[in-house]
Amino acid sequence: MDKLVVEGGKRLKGNVVISGAKNSALPILAATLLTEKESVIENVPQLRDITTMIRILRNLGAKVTQQDDVVTVKPGRQIKHVAPYRYVSVMRASVCLLGPLLGRLKQAEVSMPGGCVIGLRPIDLHLKGFESFGAKIKIEHGNVQAEAKKLKGADIYLGGPFGSSVLATANVMMCATLAEGVTRIESAACEPEIVDLANFLNAMGAKVKGAGSHLIEIEGVQKLHGAHHRVIPDRIEAGTYMVASAITHGDIYLEDCIPEHNNALIDKLSEAGVSFKRLGERKLRVTGKKALRSVDVTTLAYPAFPTDLQAQMMALMTVTPGINVITEKIYPDRFMHISELNRMGSRIFLEGSTAVVTGVKRLSGAPVMASDLRASAALVLAGLVAEGCTEIHRVYHLDRGYERIEEKLISLGAKIWREKE
Repeated sequence: MDKLVVEGGKRLKGNVVISGAKNSALPILAATLLTEKESVIENVPQLRDITTMIRILRNLGAKVTQQDDVVTVKPGRQIKHVAPYRYVSVMRASVCLLGPLLGRLKQAEVSMPGGCVIGLRPIDLHLKGFESFGAKIKIEHGNVQAEAKKLKGADIYLGGPFGSSVLATANVMMCATLAEGVTRIESAACEPEIVDLANFLNAMGAKVKGAGSHLIEIEGVQKLHGAHHRVIPDRIEAGTYMVASAITHGDIYLEDCIPEHNNALIDKLSEAGVSFKRLGERKLRVTGKKALRSVDVTTLAYPAFPTDLQAQMMALMTVTPGINVITEKIYPDRFMHISELNRMGSRIFLEGSTAVVTGVKRLSGAPVMASDLRASAALVLAGLVAEGCTEIHRVYHLDRGYERIEEKLISLGAKIWREKE
């Protein structure tokens, strides 16, 4: 197991290229199973979760090759319908295999998903959607089993207690492409990753309309073919580097990013005093200021402030003068990073789903433990400005979602390195 060591105090500056979106690439790779034909996916980030998904696809019988950021998948005529526990248990996004397997084979069996420990994340909306198509669902021995003689399009409402579900929307949308008739998904997730998946499905011959809105309509087709697709840039990685520039008073140029996907973050960082300058469609300059101002943030479904940037924003708040408030509306338990940030000298008080952060003059390096993917990024950001060295343990979480993070940070002037535990 590896750990990262960060020596704080370096101002970040320079260019960083944003990788492809993990949360877009994973369901798109799963969607390749909807056809026996070959698909080519470009701009796929080289991450632990991607490696896991490729292993699952191969285990199901697909032929998969990977050359740098290009993944080619050819499922062929015969694929299995059972995804094994040993892979599925370590990655929550593997639940999105249910939709394409059920859609193409009319049966699917996938273990209950694993991944980061950030609070309860049930898959009831996924199962509700499949049942609406006429599928019978059973949960036995830790596995979700779905089966149907045929799938019929339906009107499906996917609103949950904390808003729309991205993975449930993706799962139902993939399954609907091969269901008879028309499916209408109400309260669908609007995230850019859903739009990207819809674009790939349409390139395969699907008929998906309305992606990016709360009402998606899918007209089922009898058969899909392979497609060539390029994954969108990762808005969460881009947002993390925006915060990195802010927290180090840096001057970073983000290349291959789509600023519109991060409007909520850009709005809050601008309110805090960070400067932004567009330099073309996919290039953005982010300049941090020494005199930052306190802000209040509430996480909600897209296009509001994303829960996946809550921990990183909290790291910035720890050294922002005044009182900052974060309210978590998506995953109310997603605050395991607070105790680790407080070990570094921050002053964070948690009351229910709201964290009150009183900015301090400085953080001090300390050994800390990463609890999940985005918490890991927050601890790295805090380490960039802490006095002395910060040791971040369990960085395998980071490897699930950030491509070559230490290499990119080093290129920006950070002093960070990886060591064996």
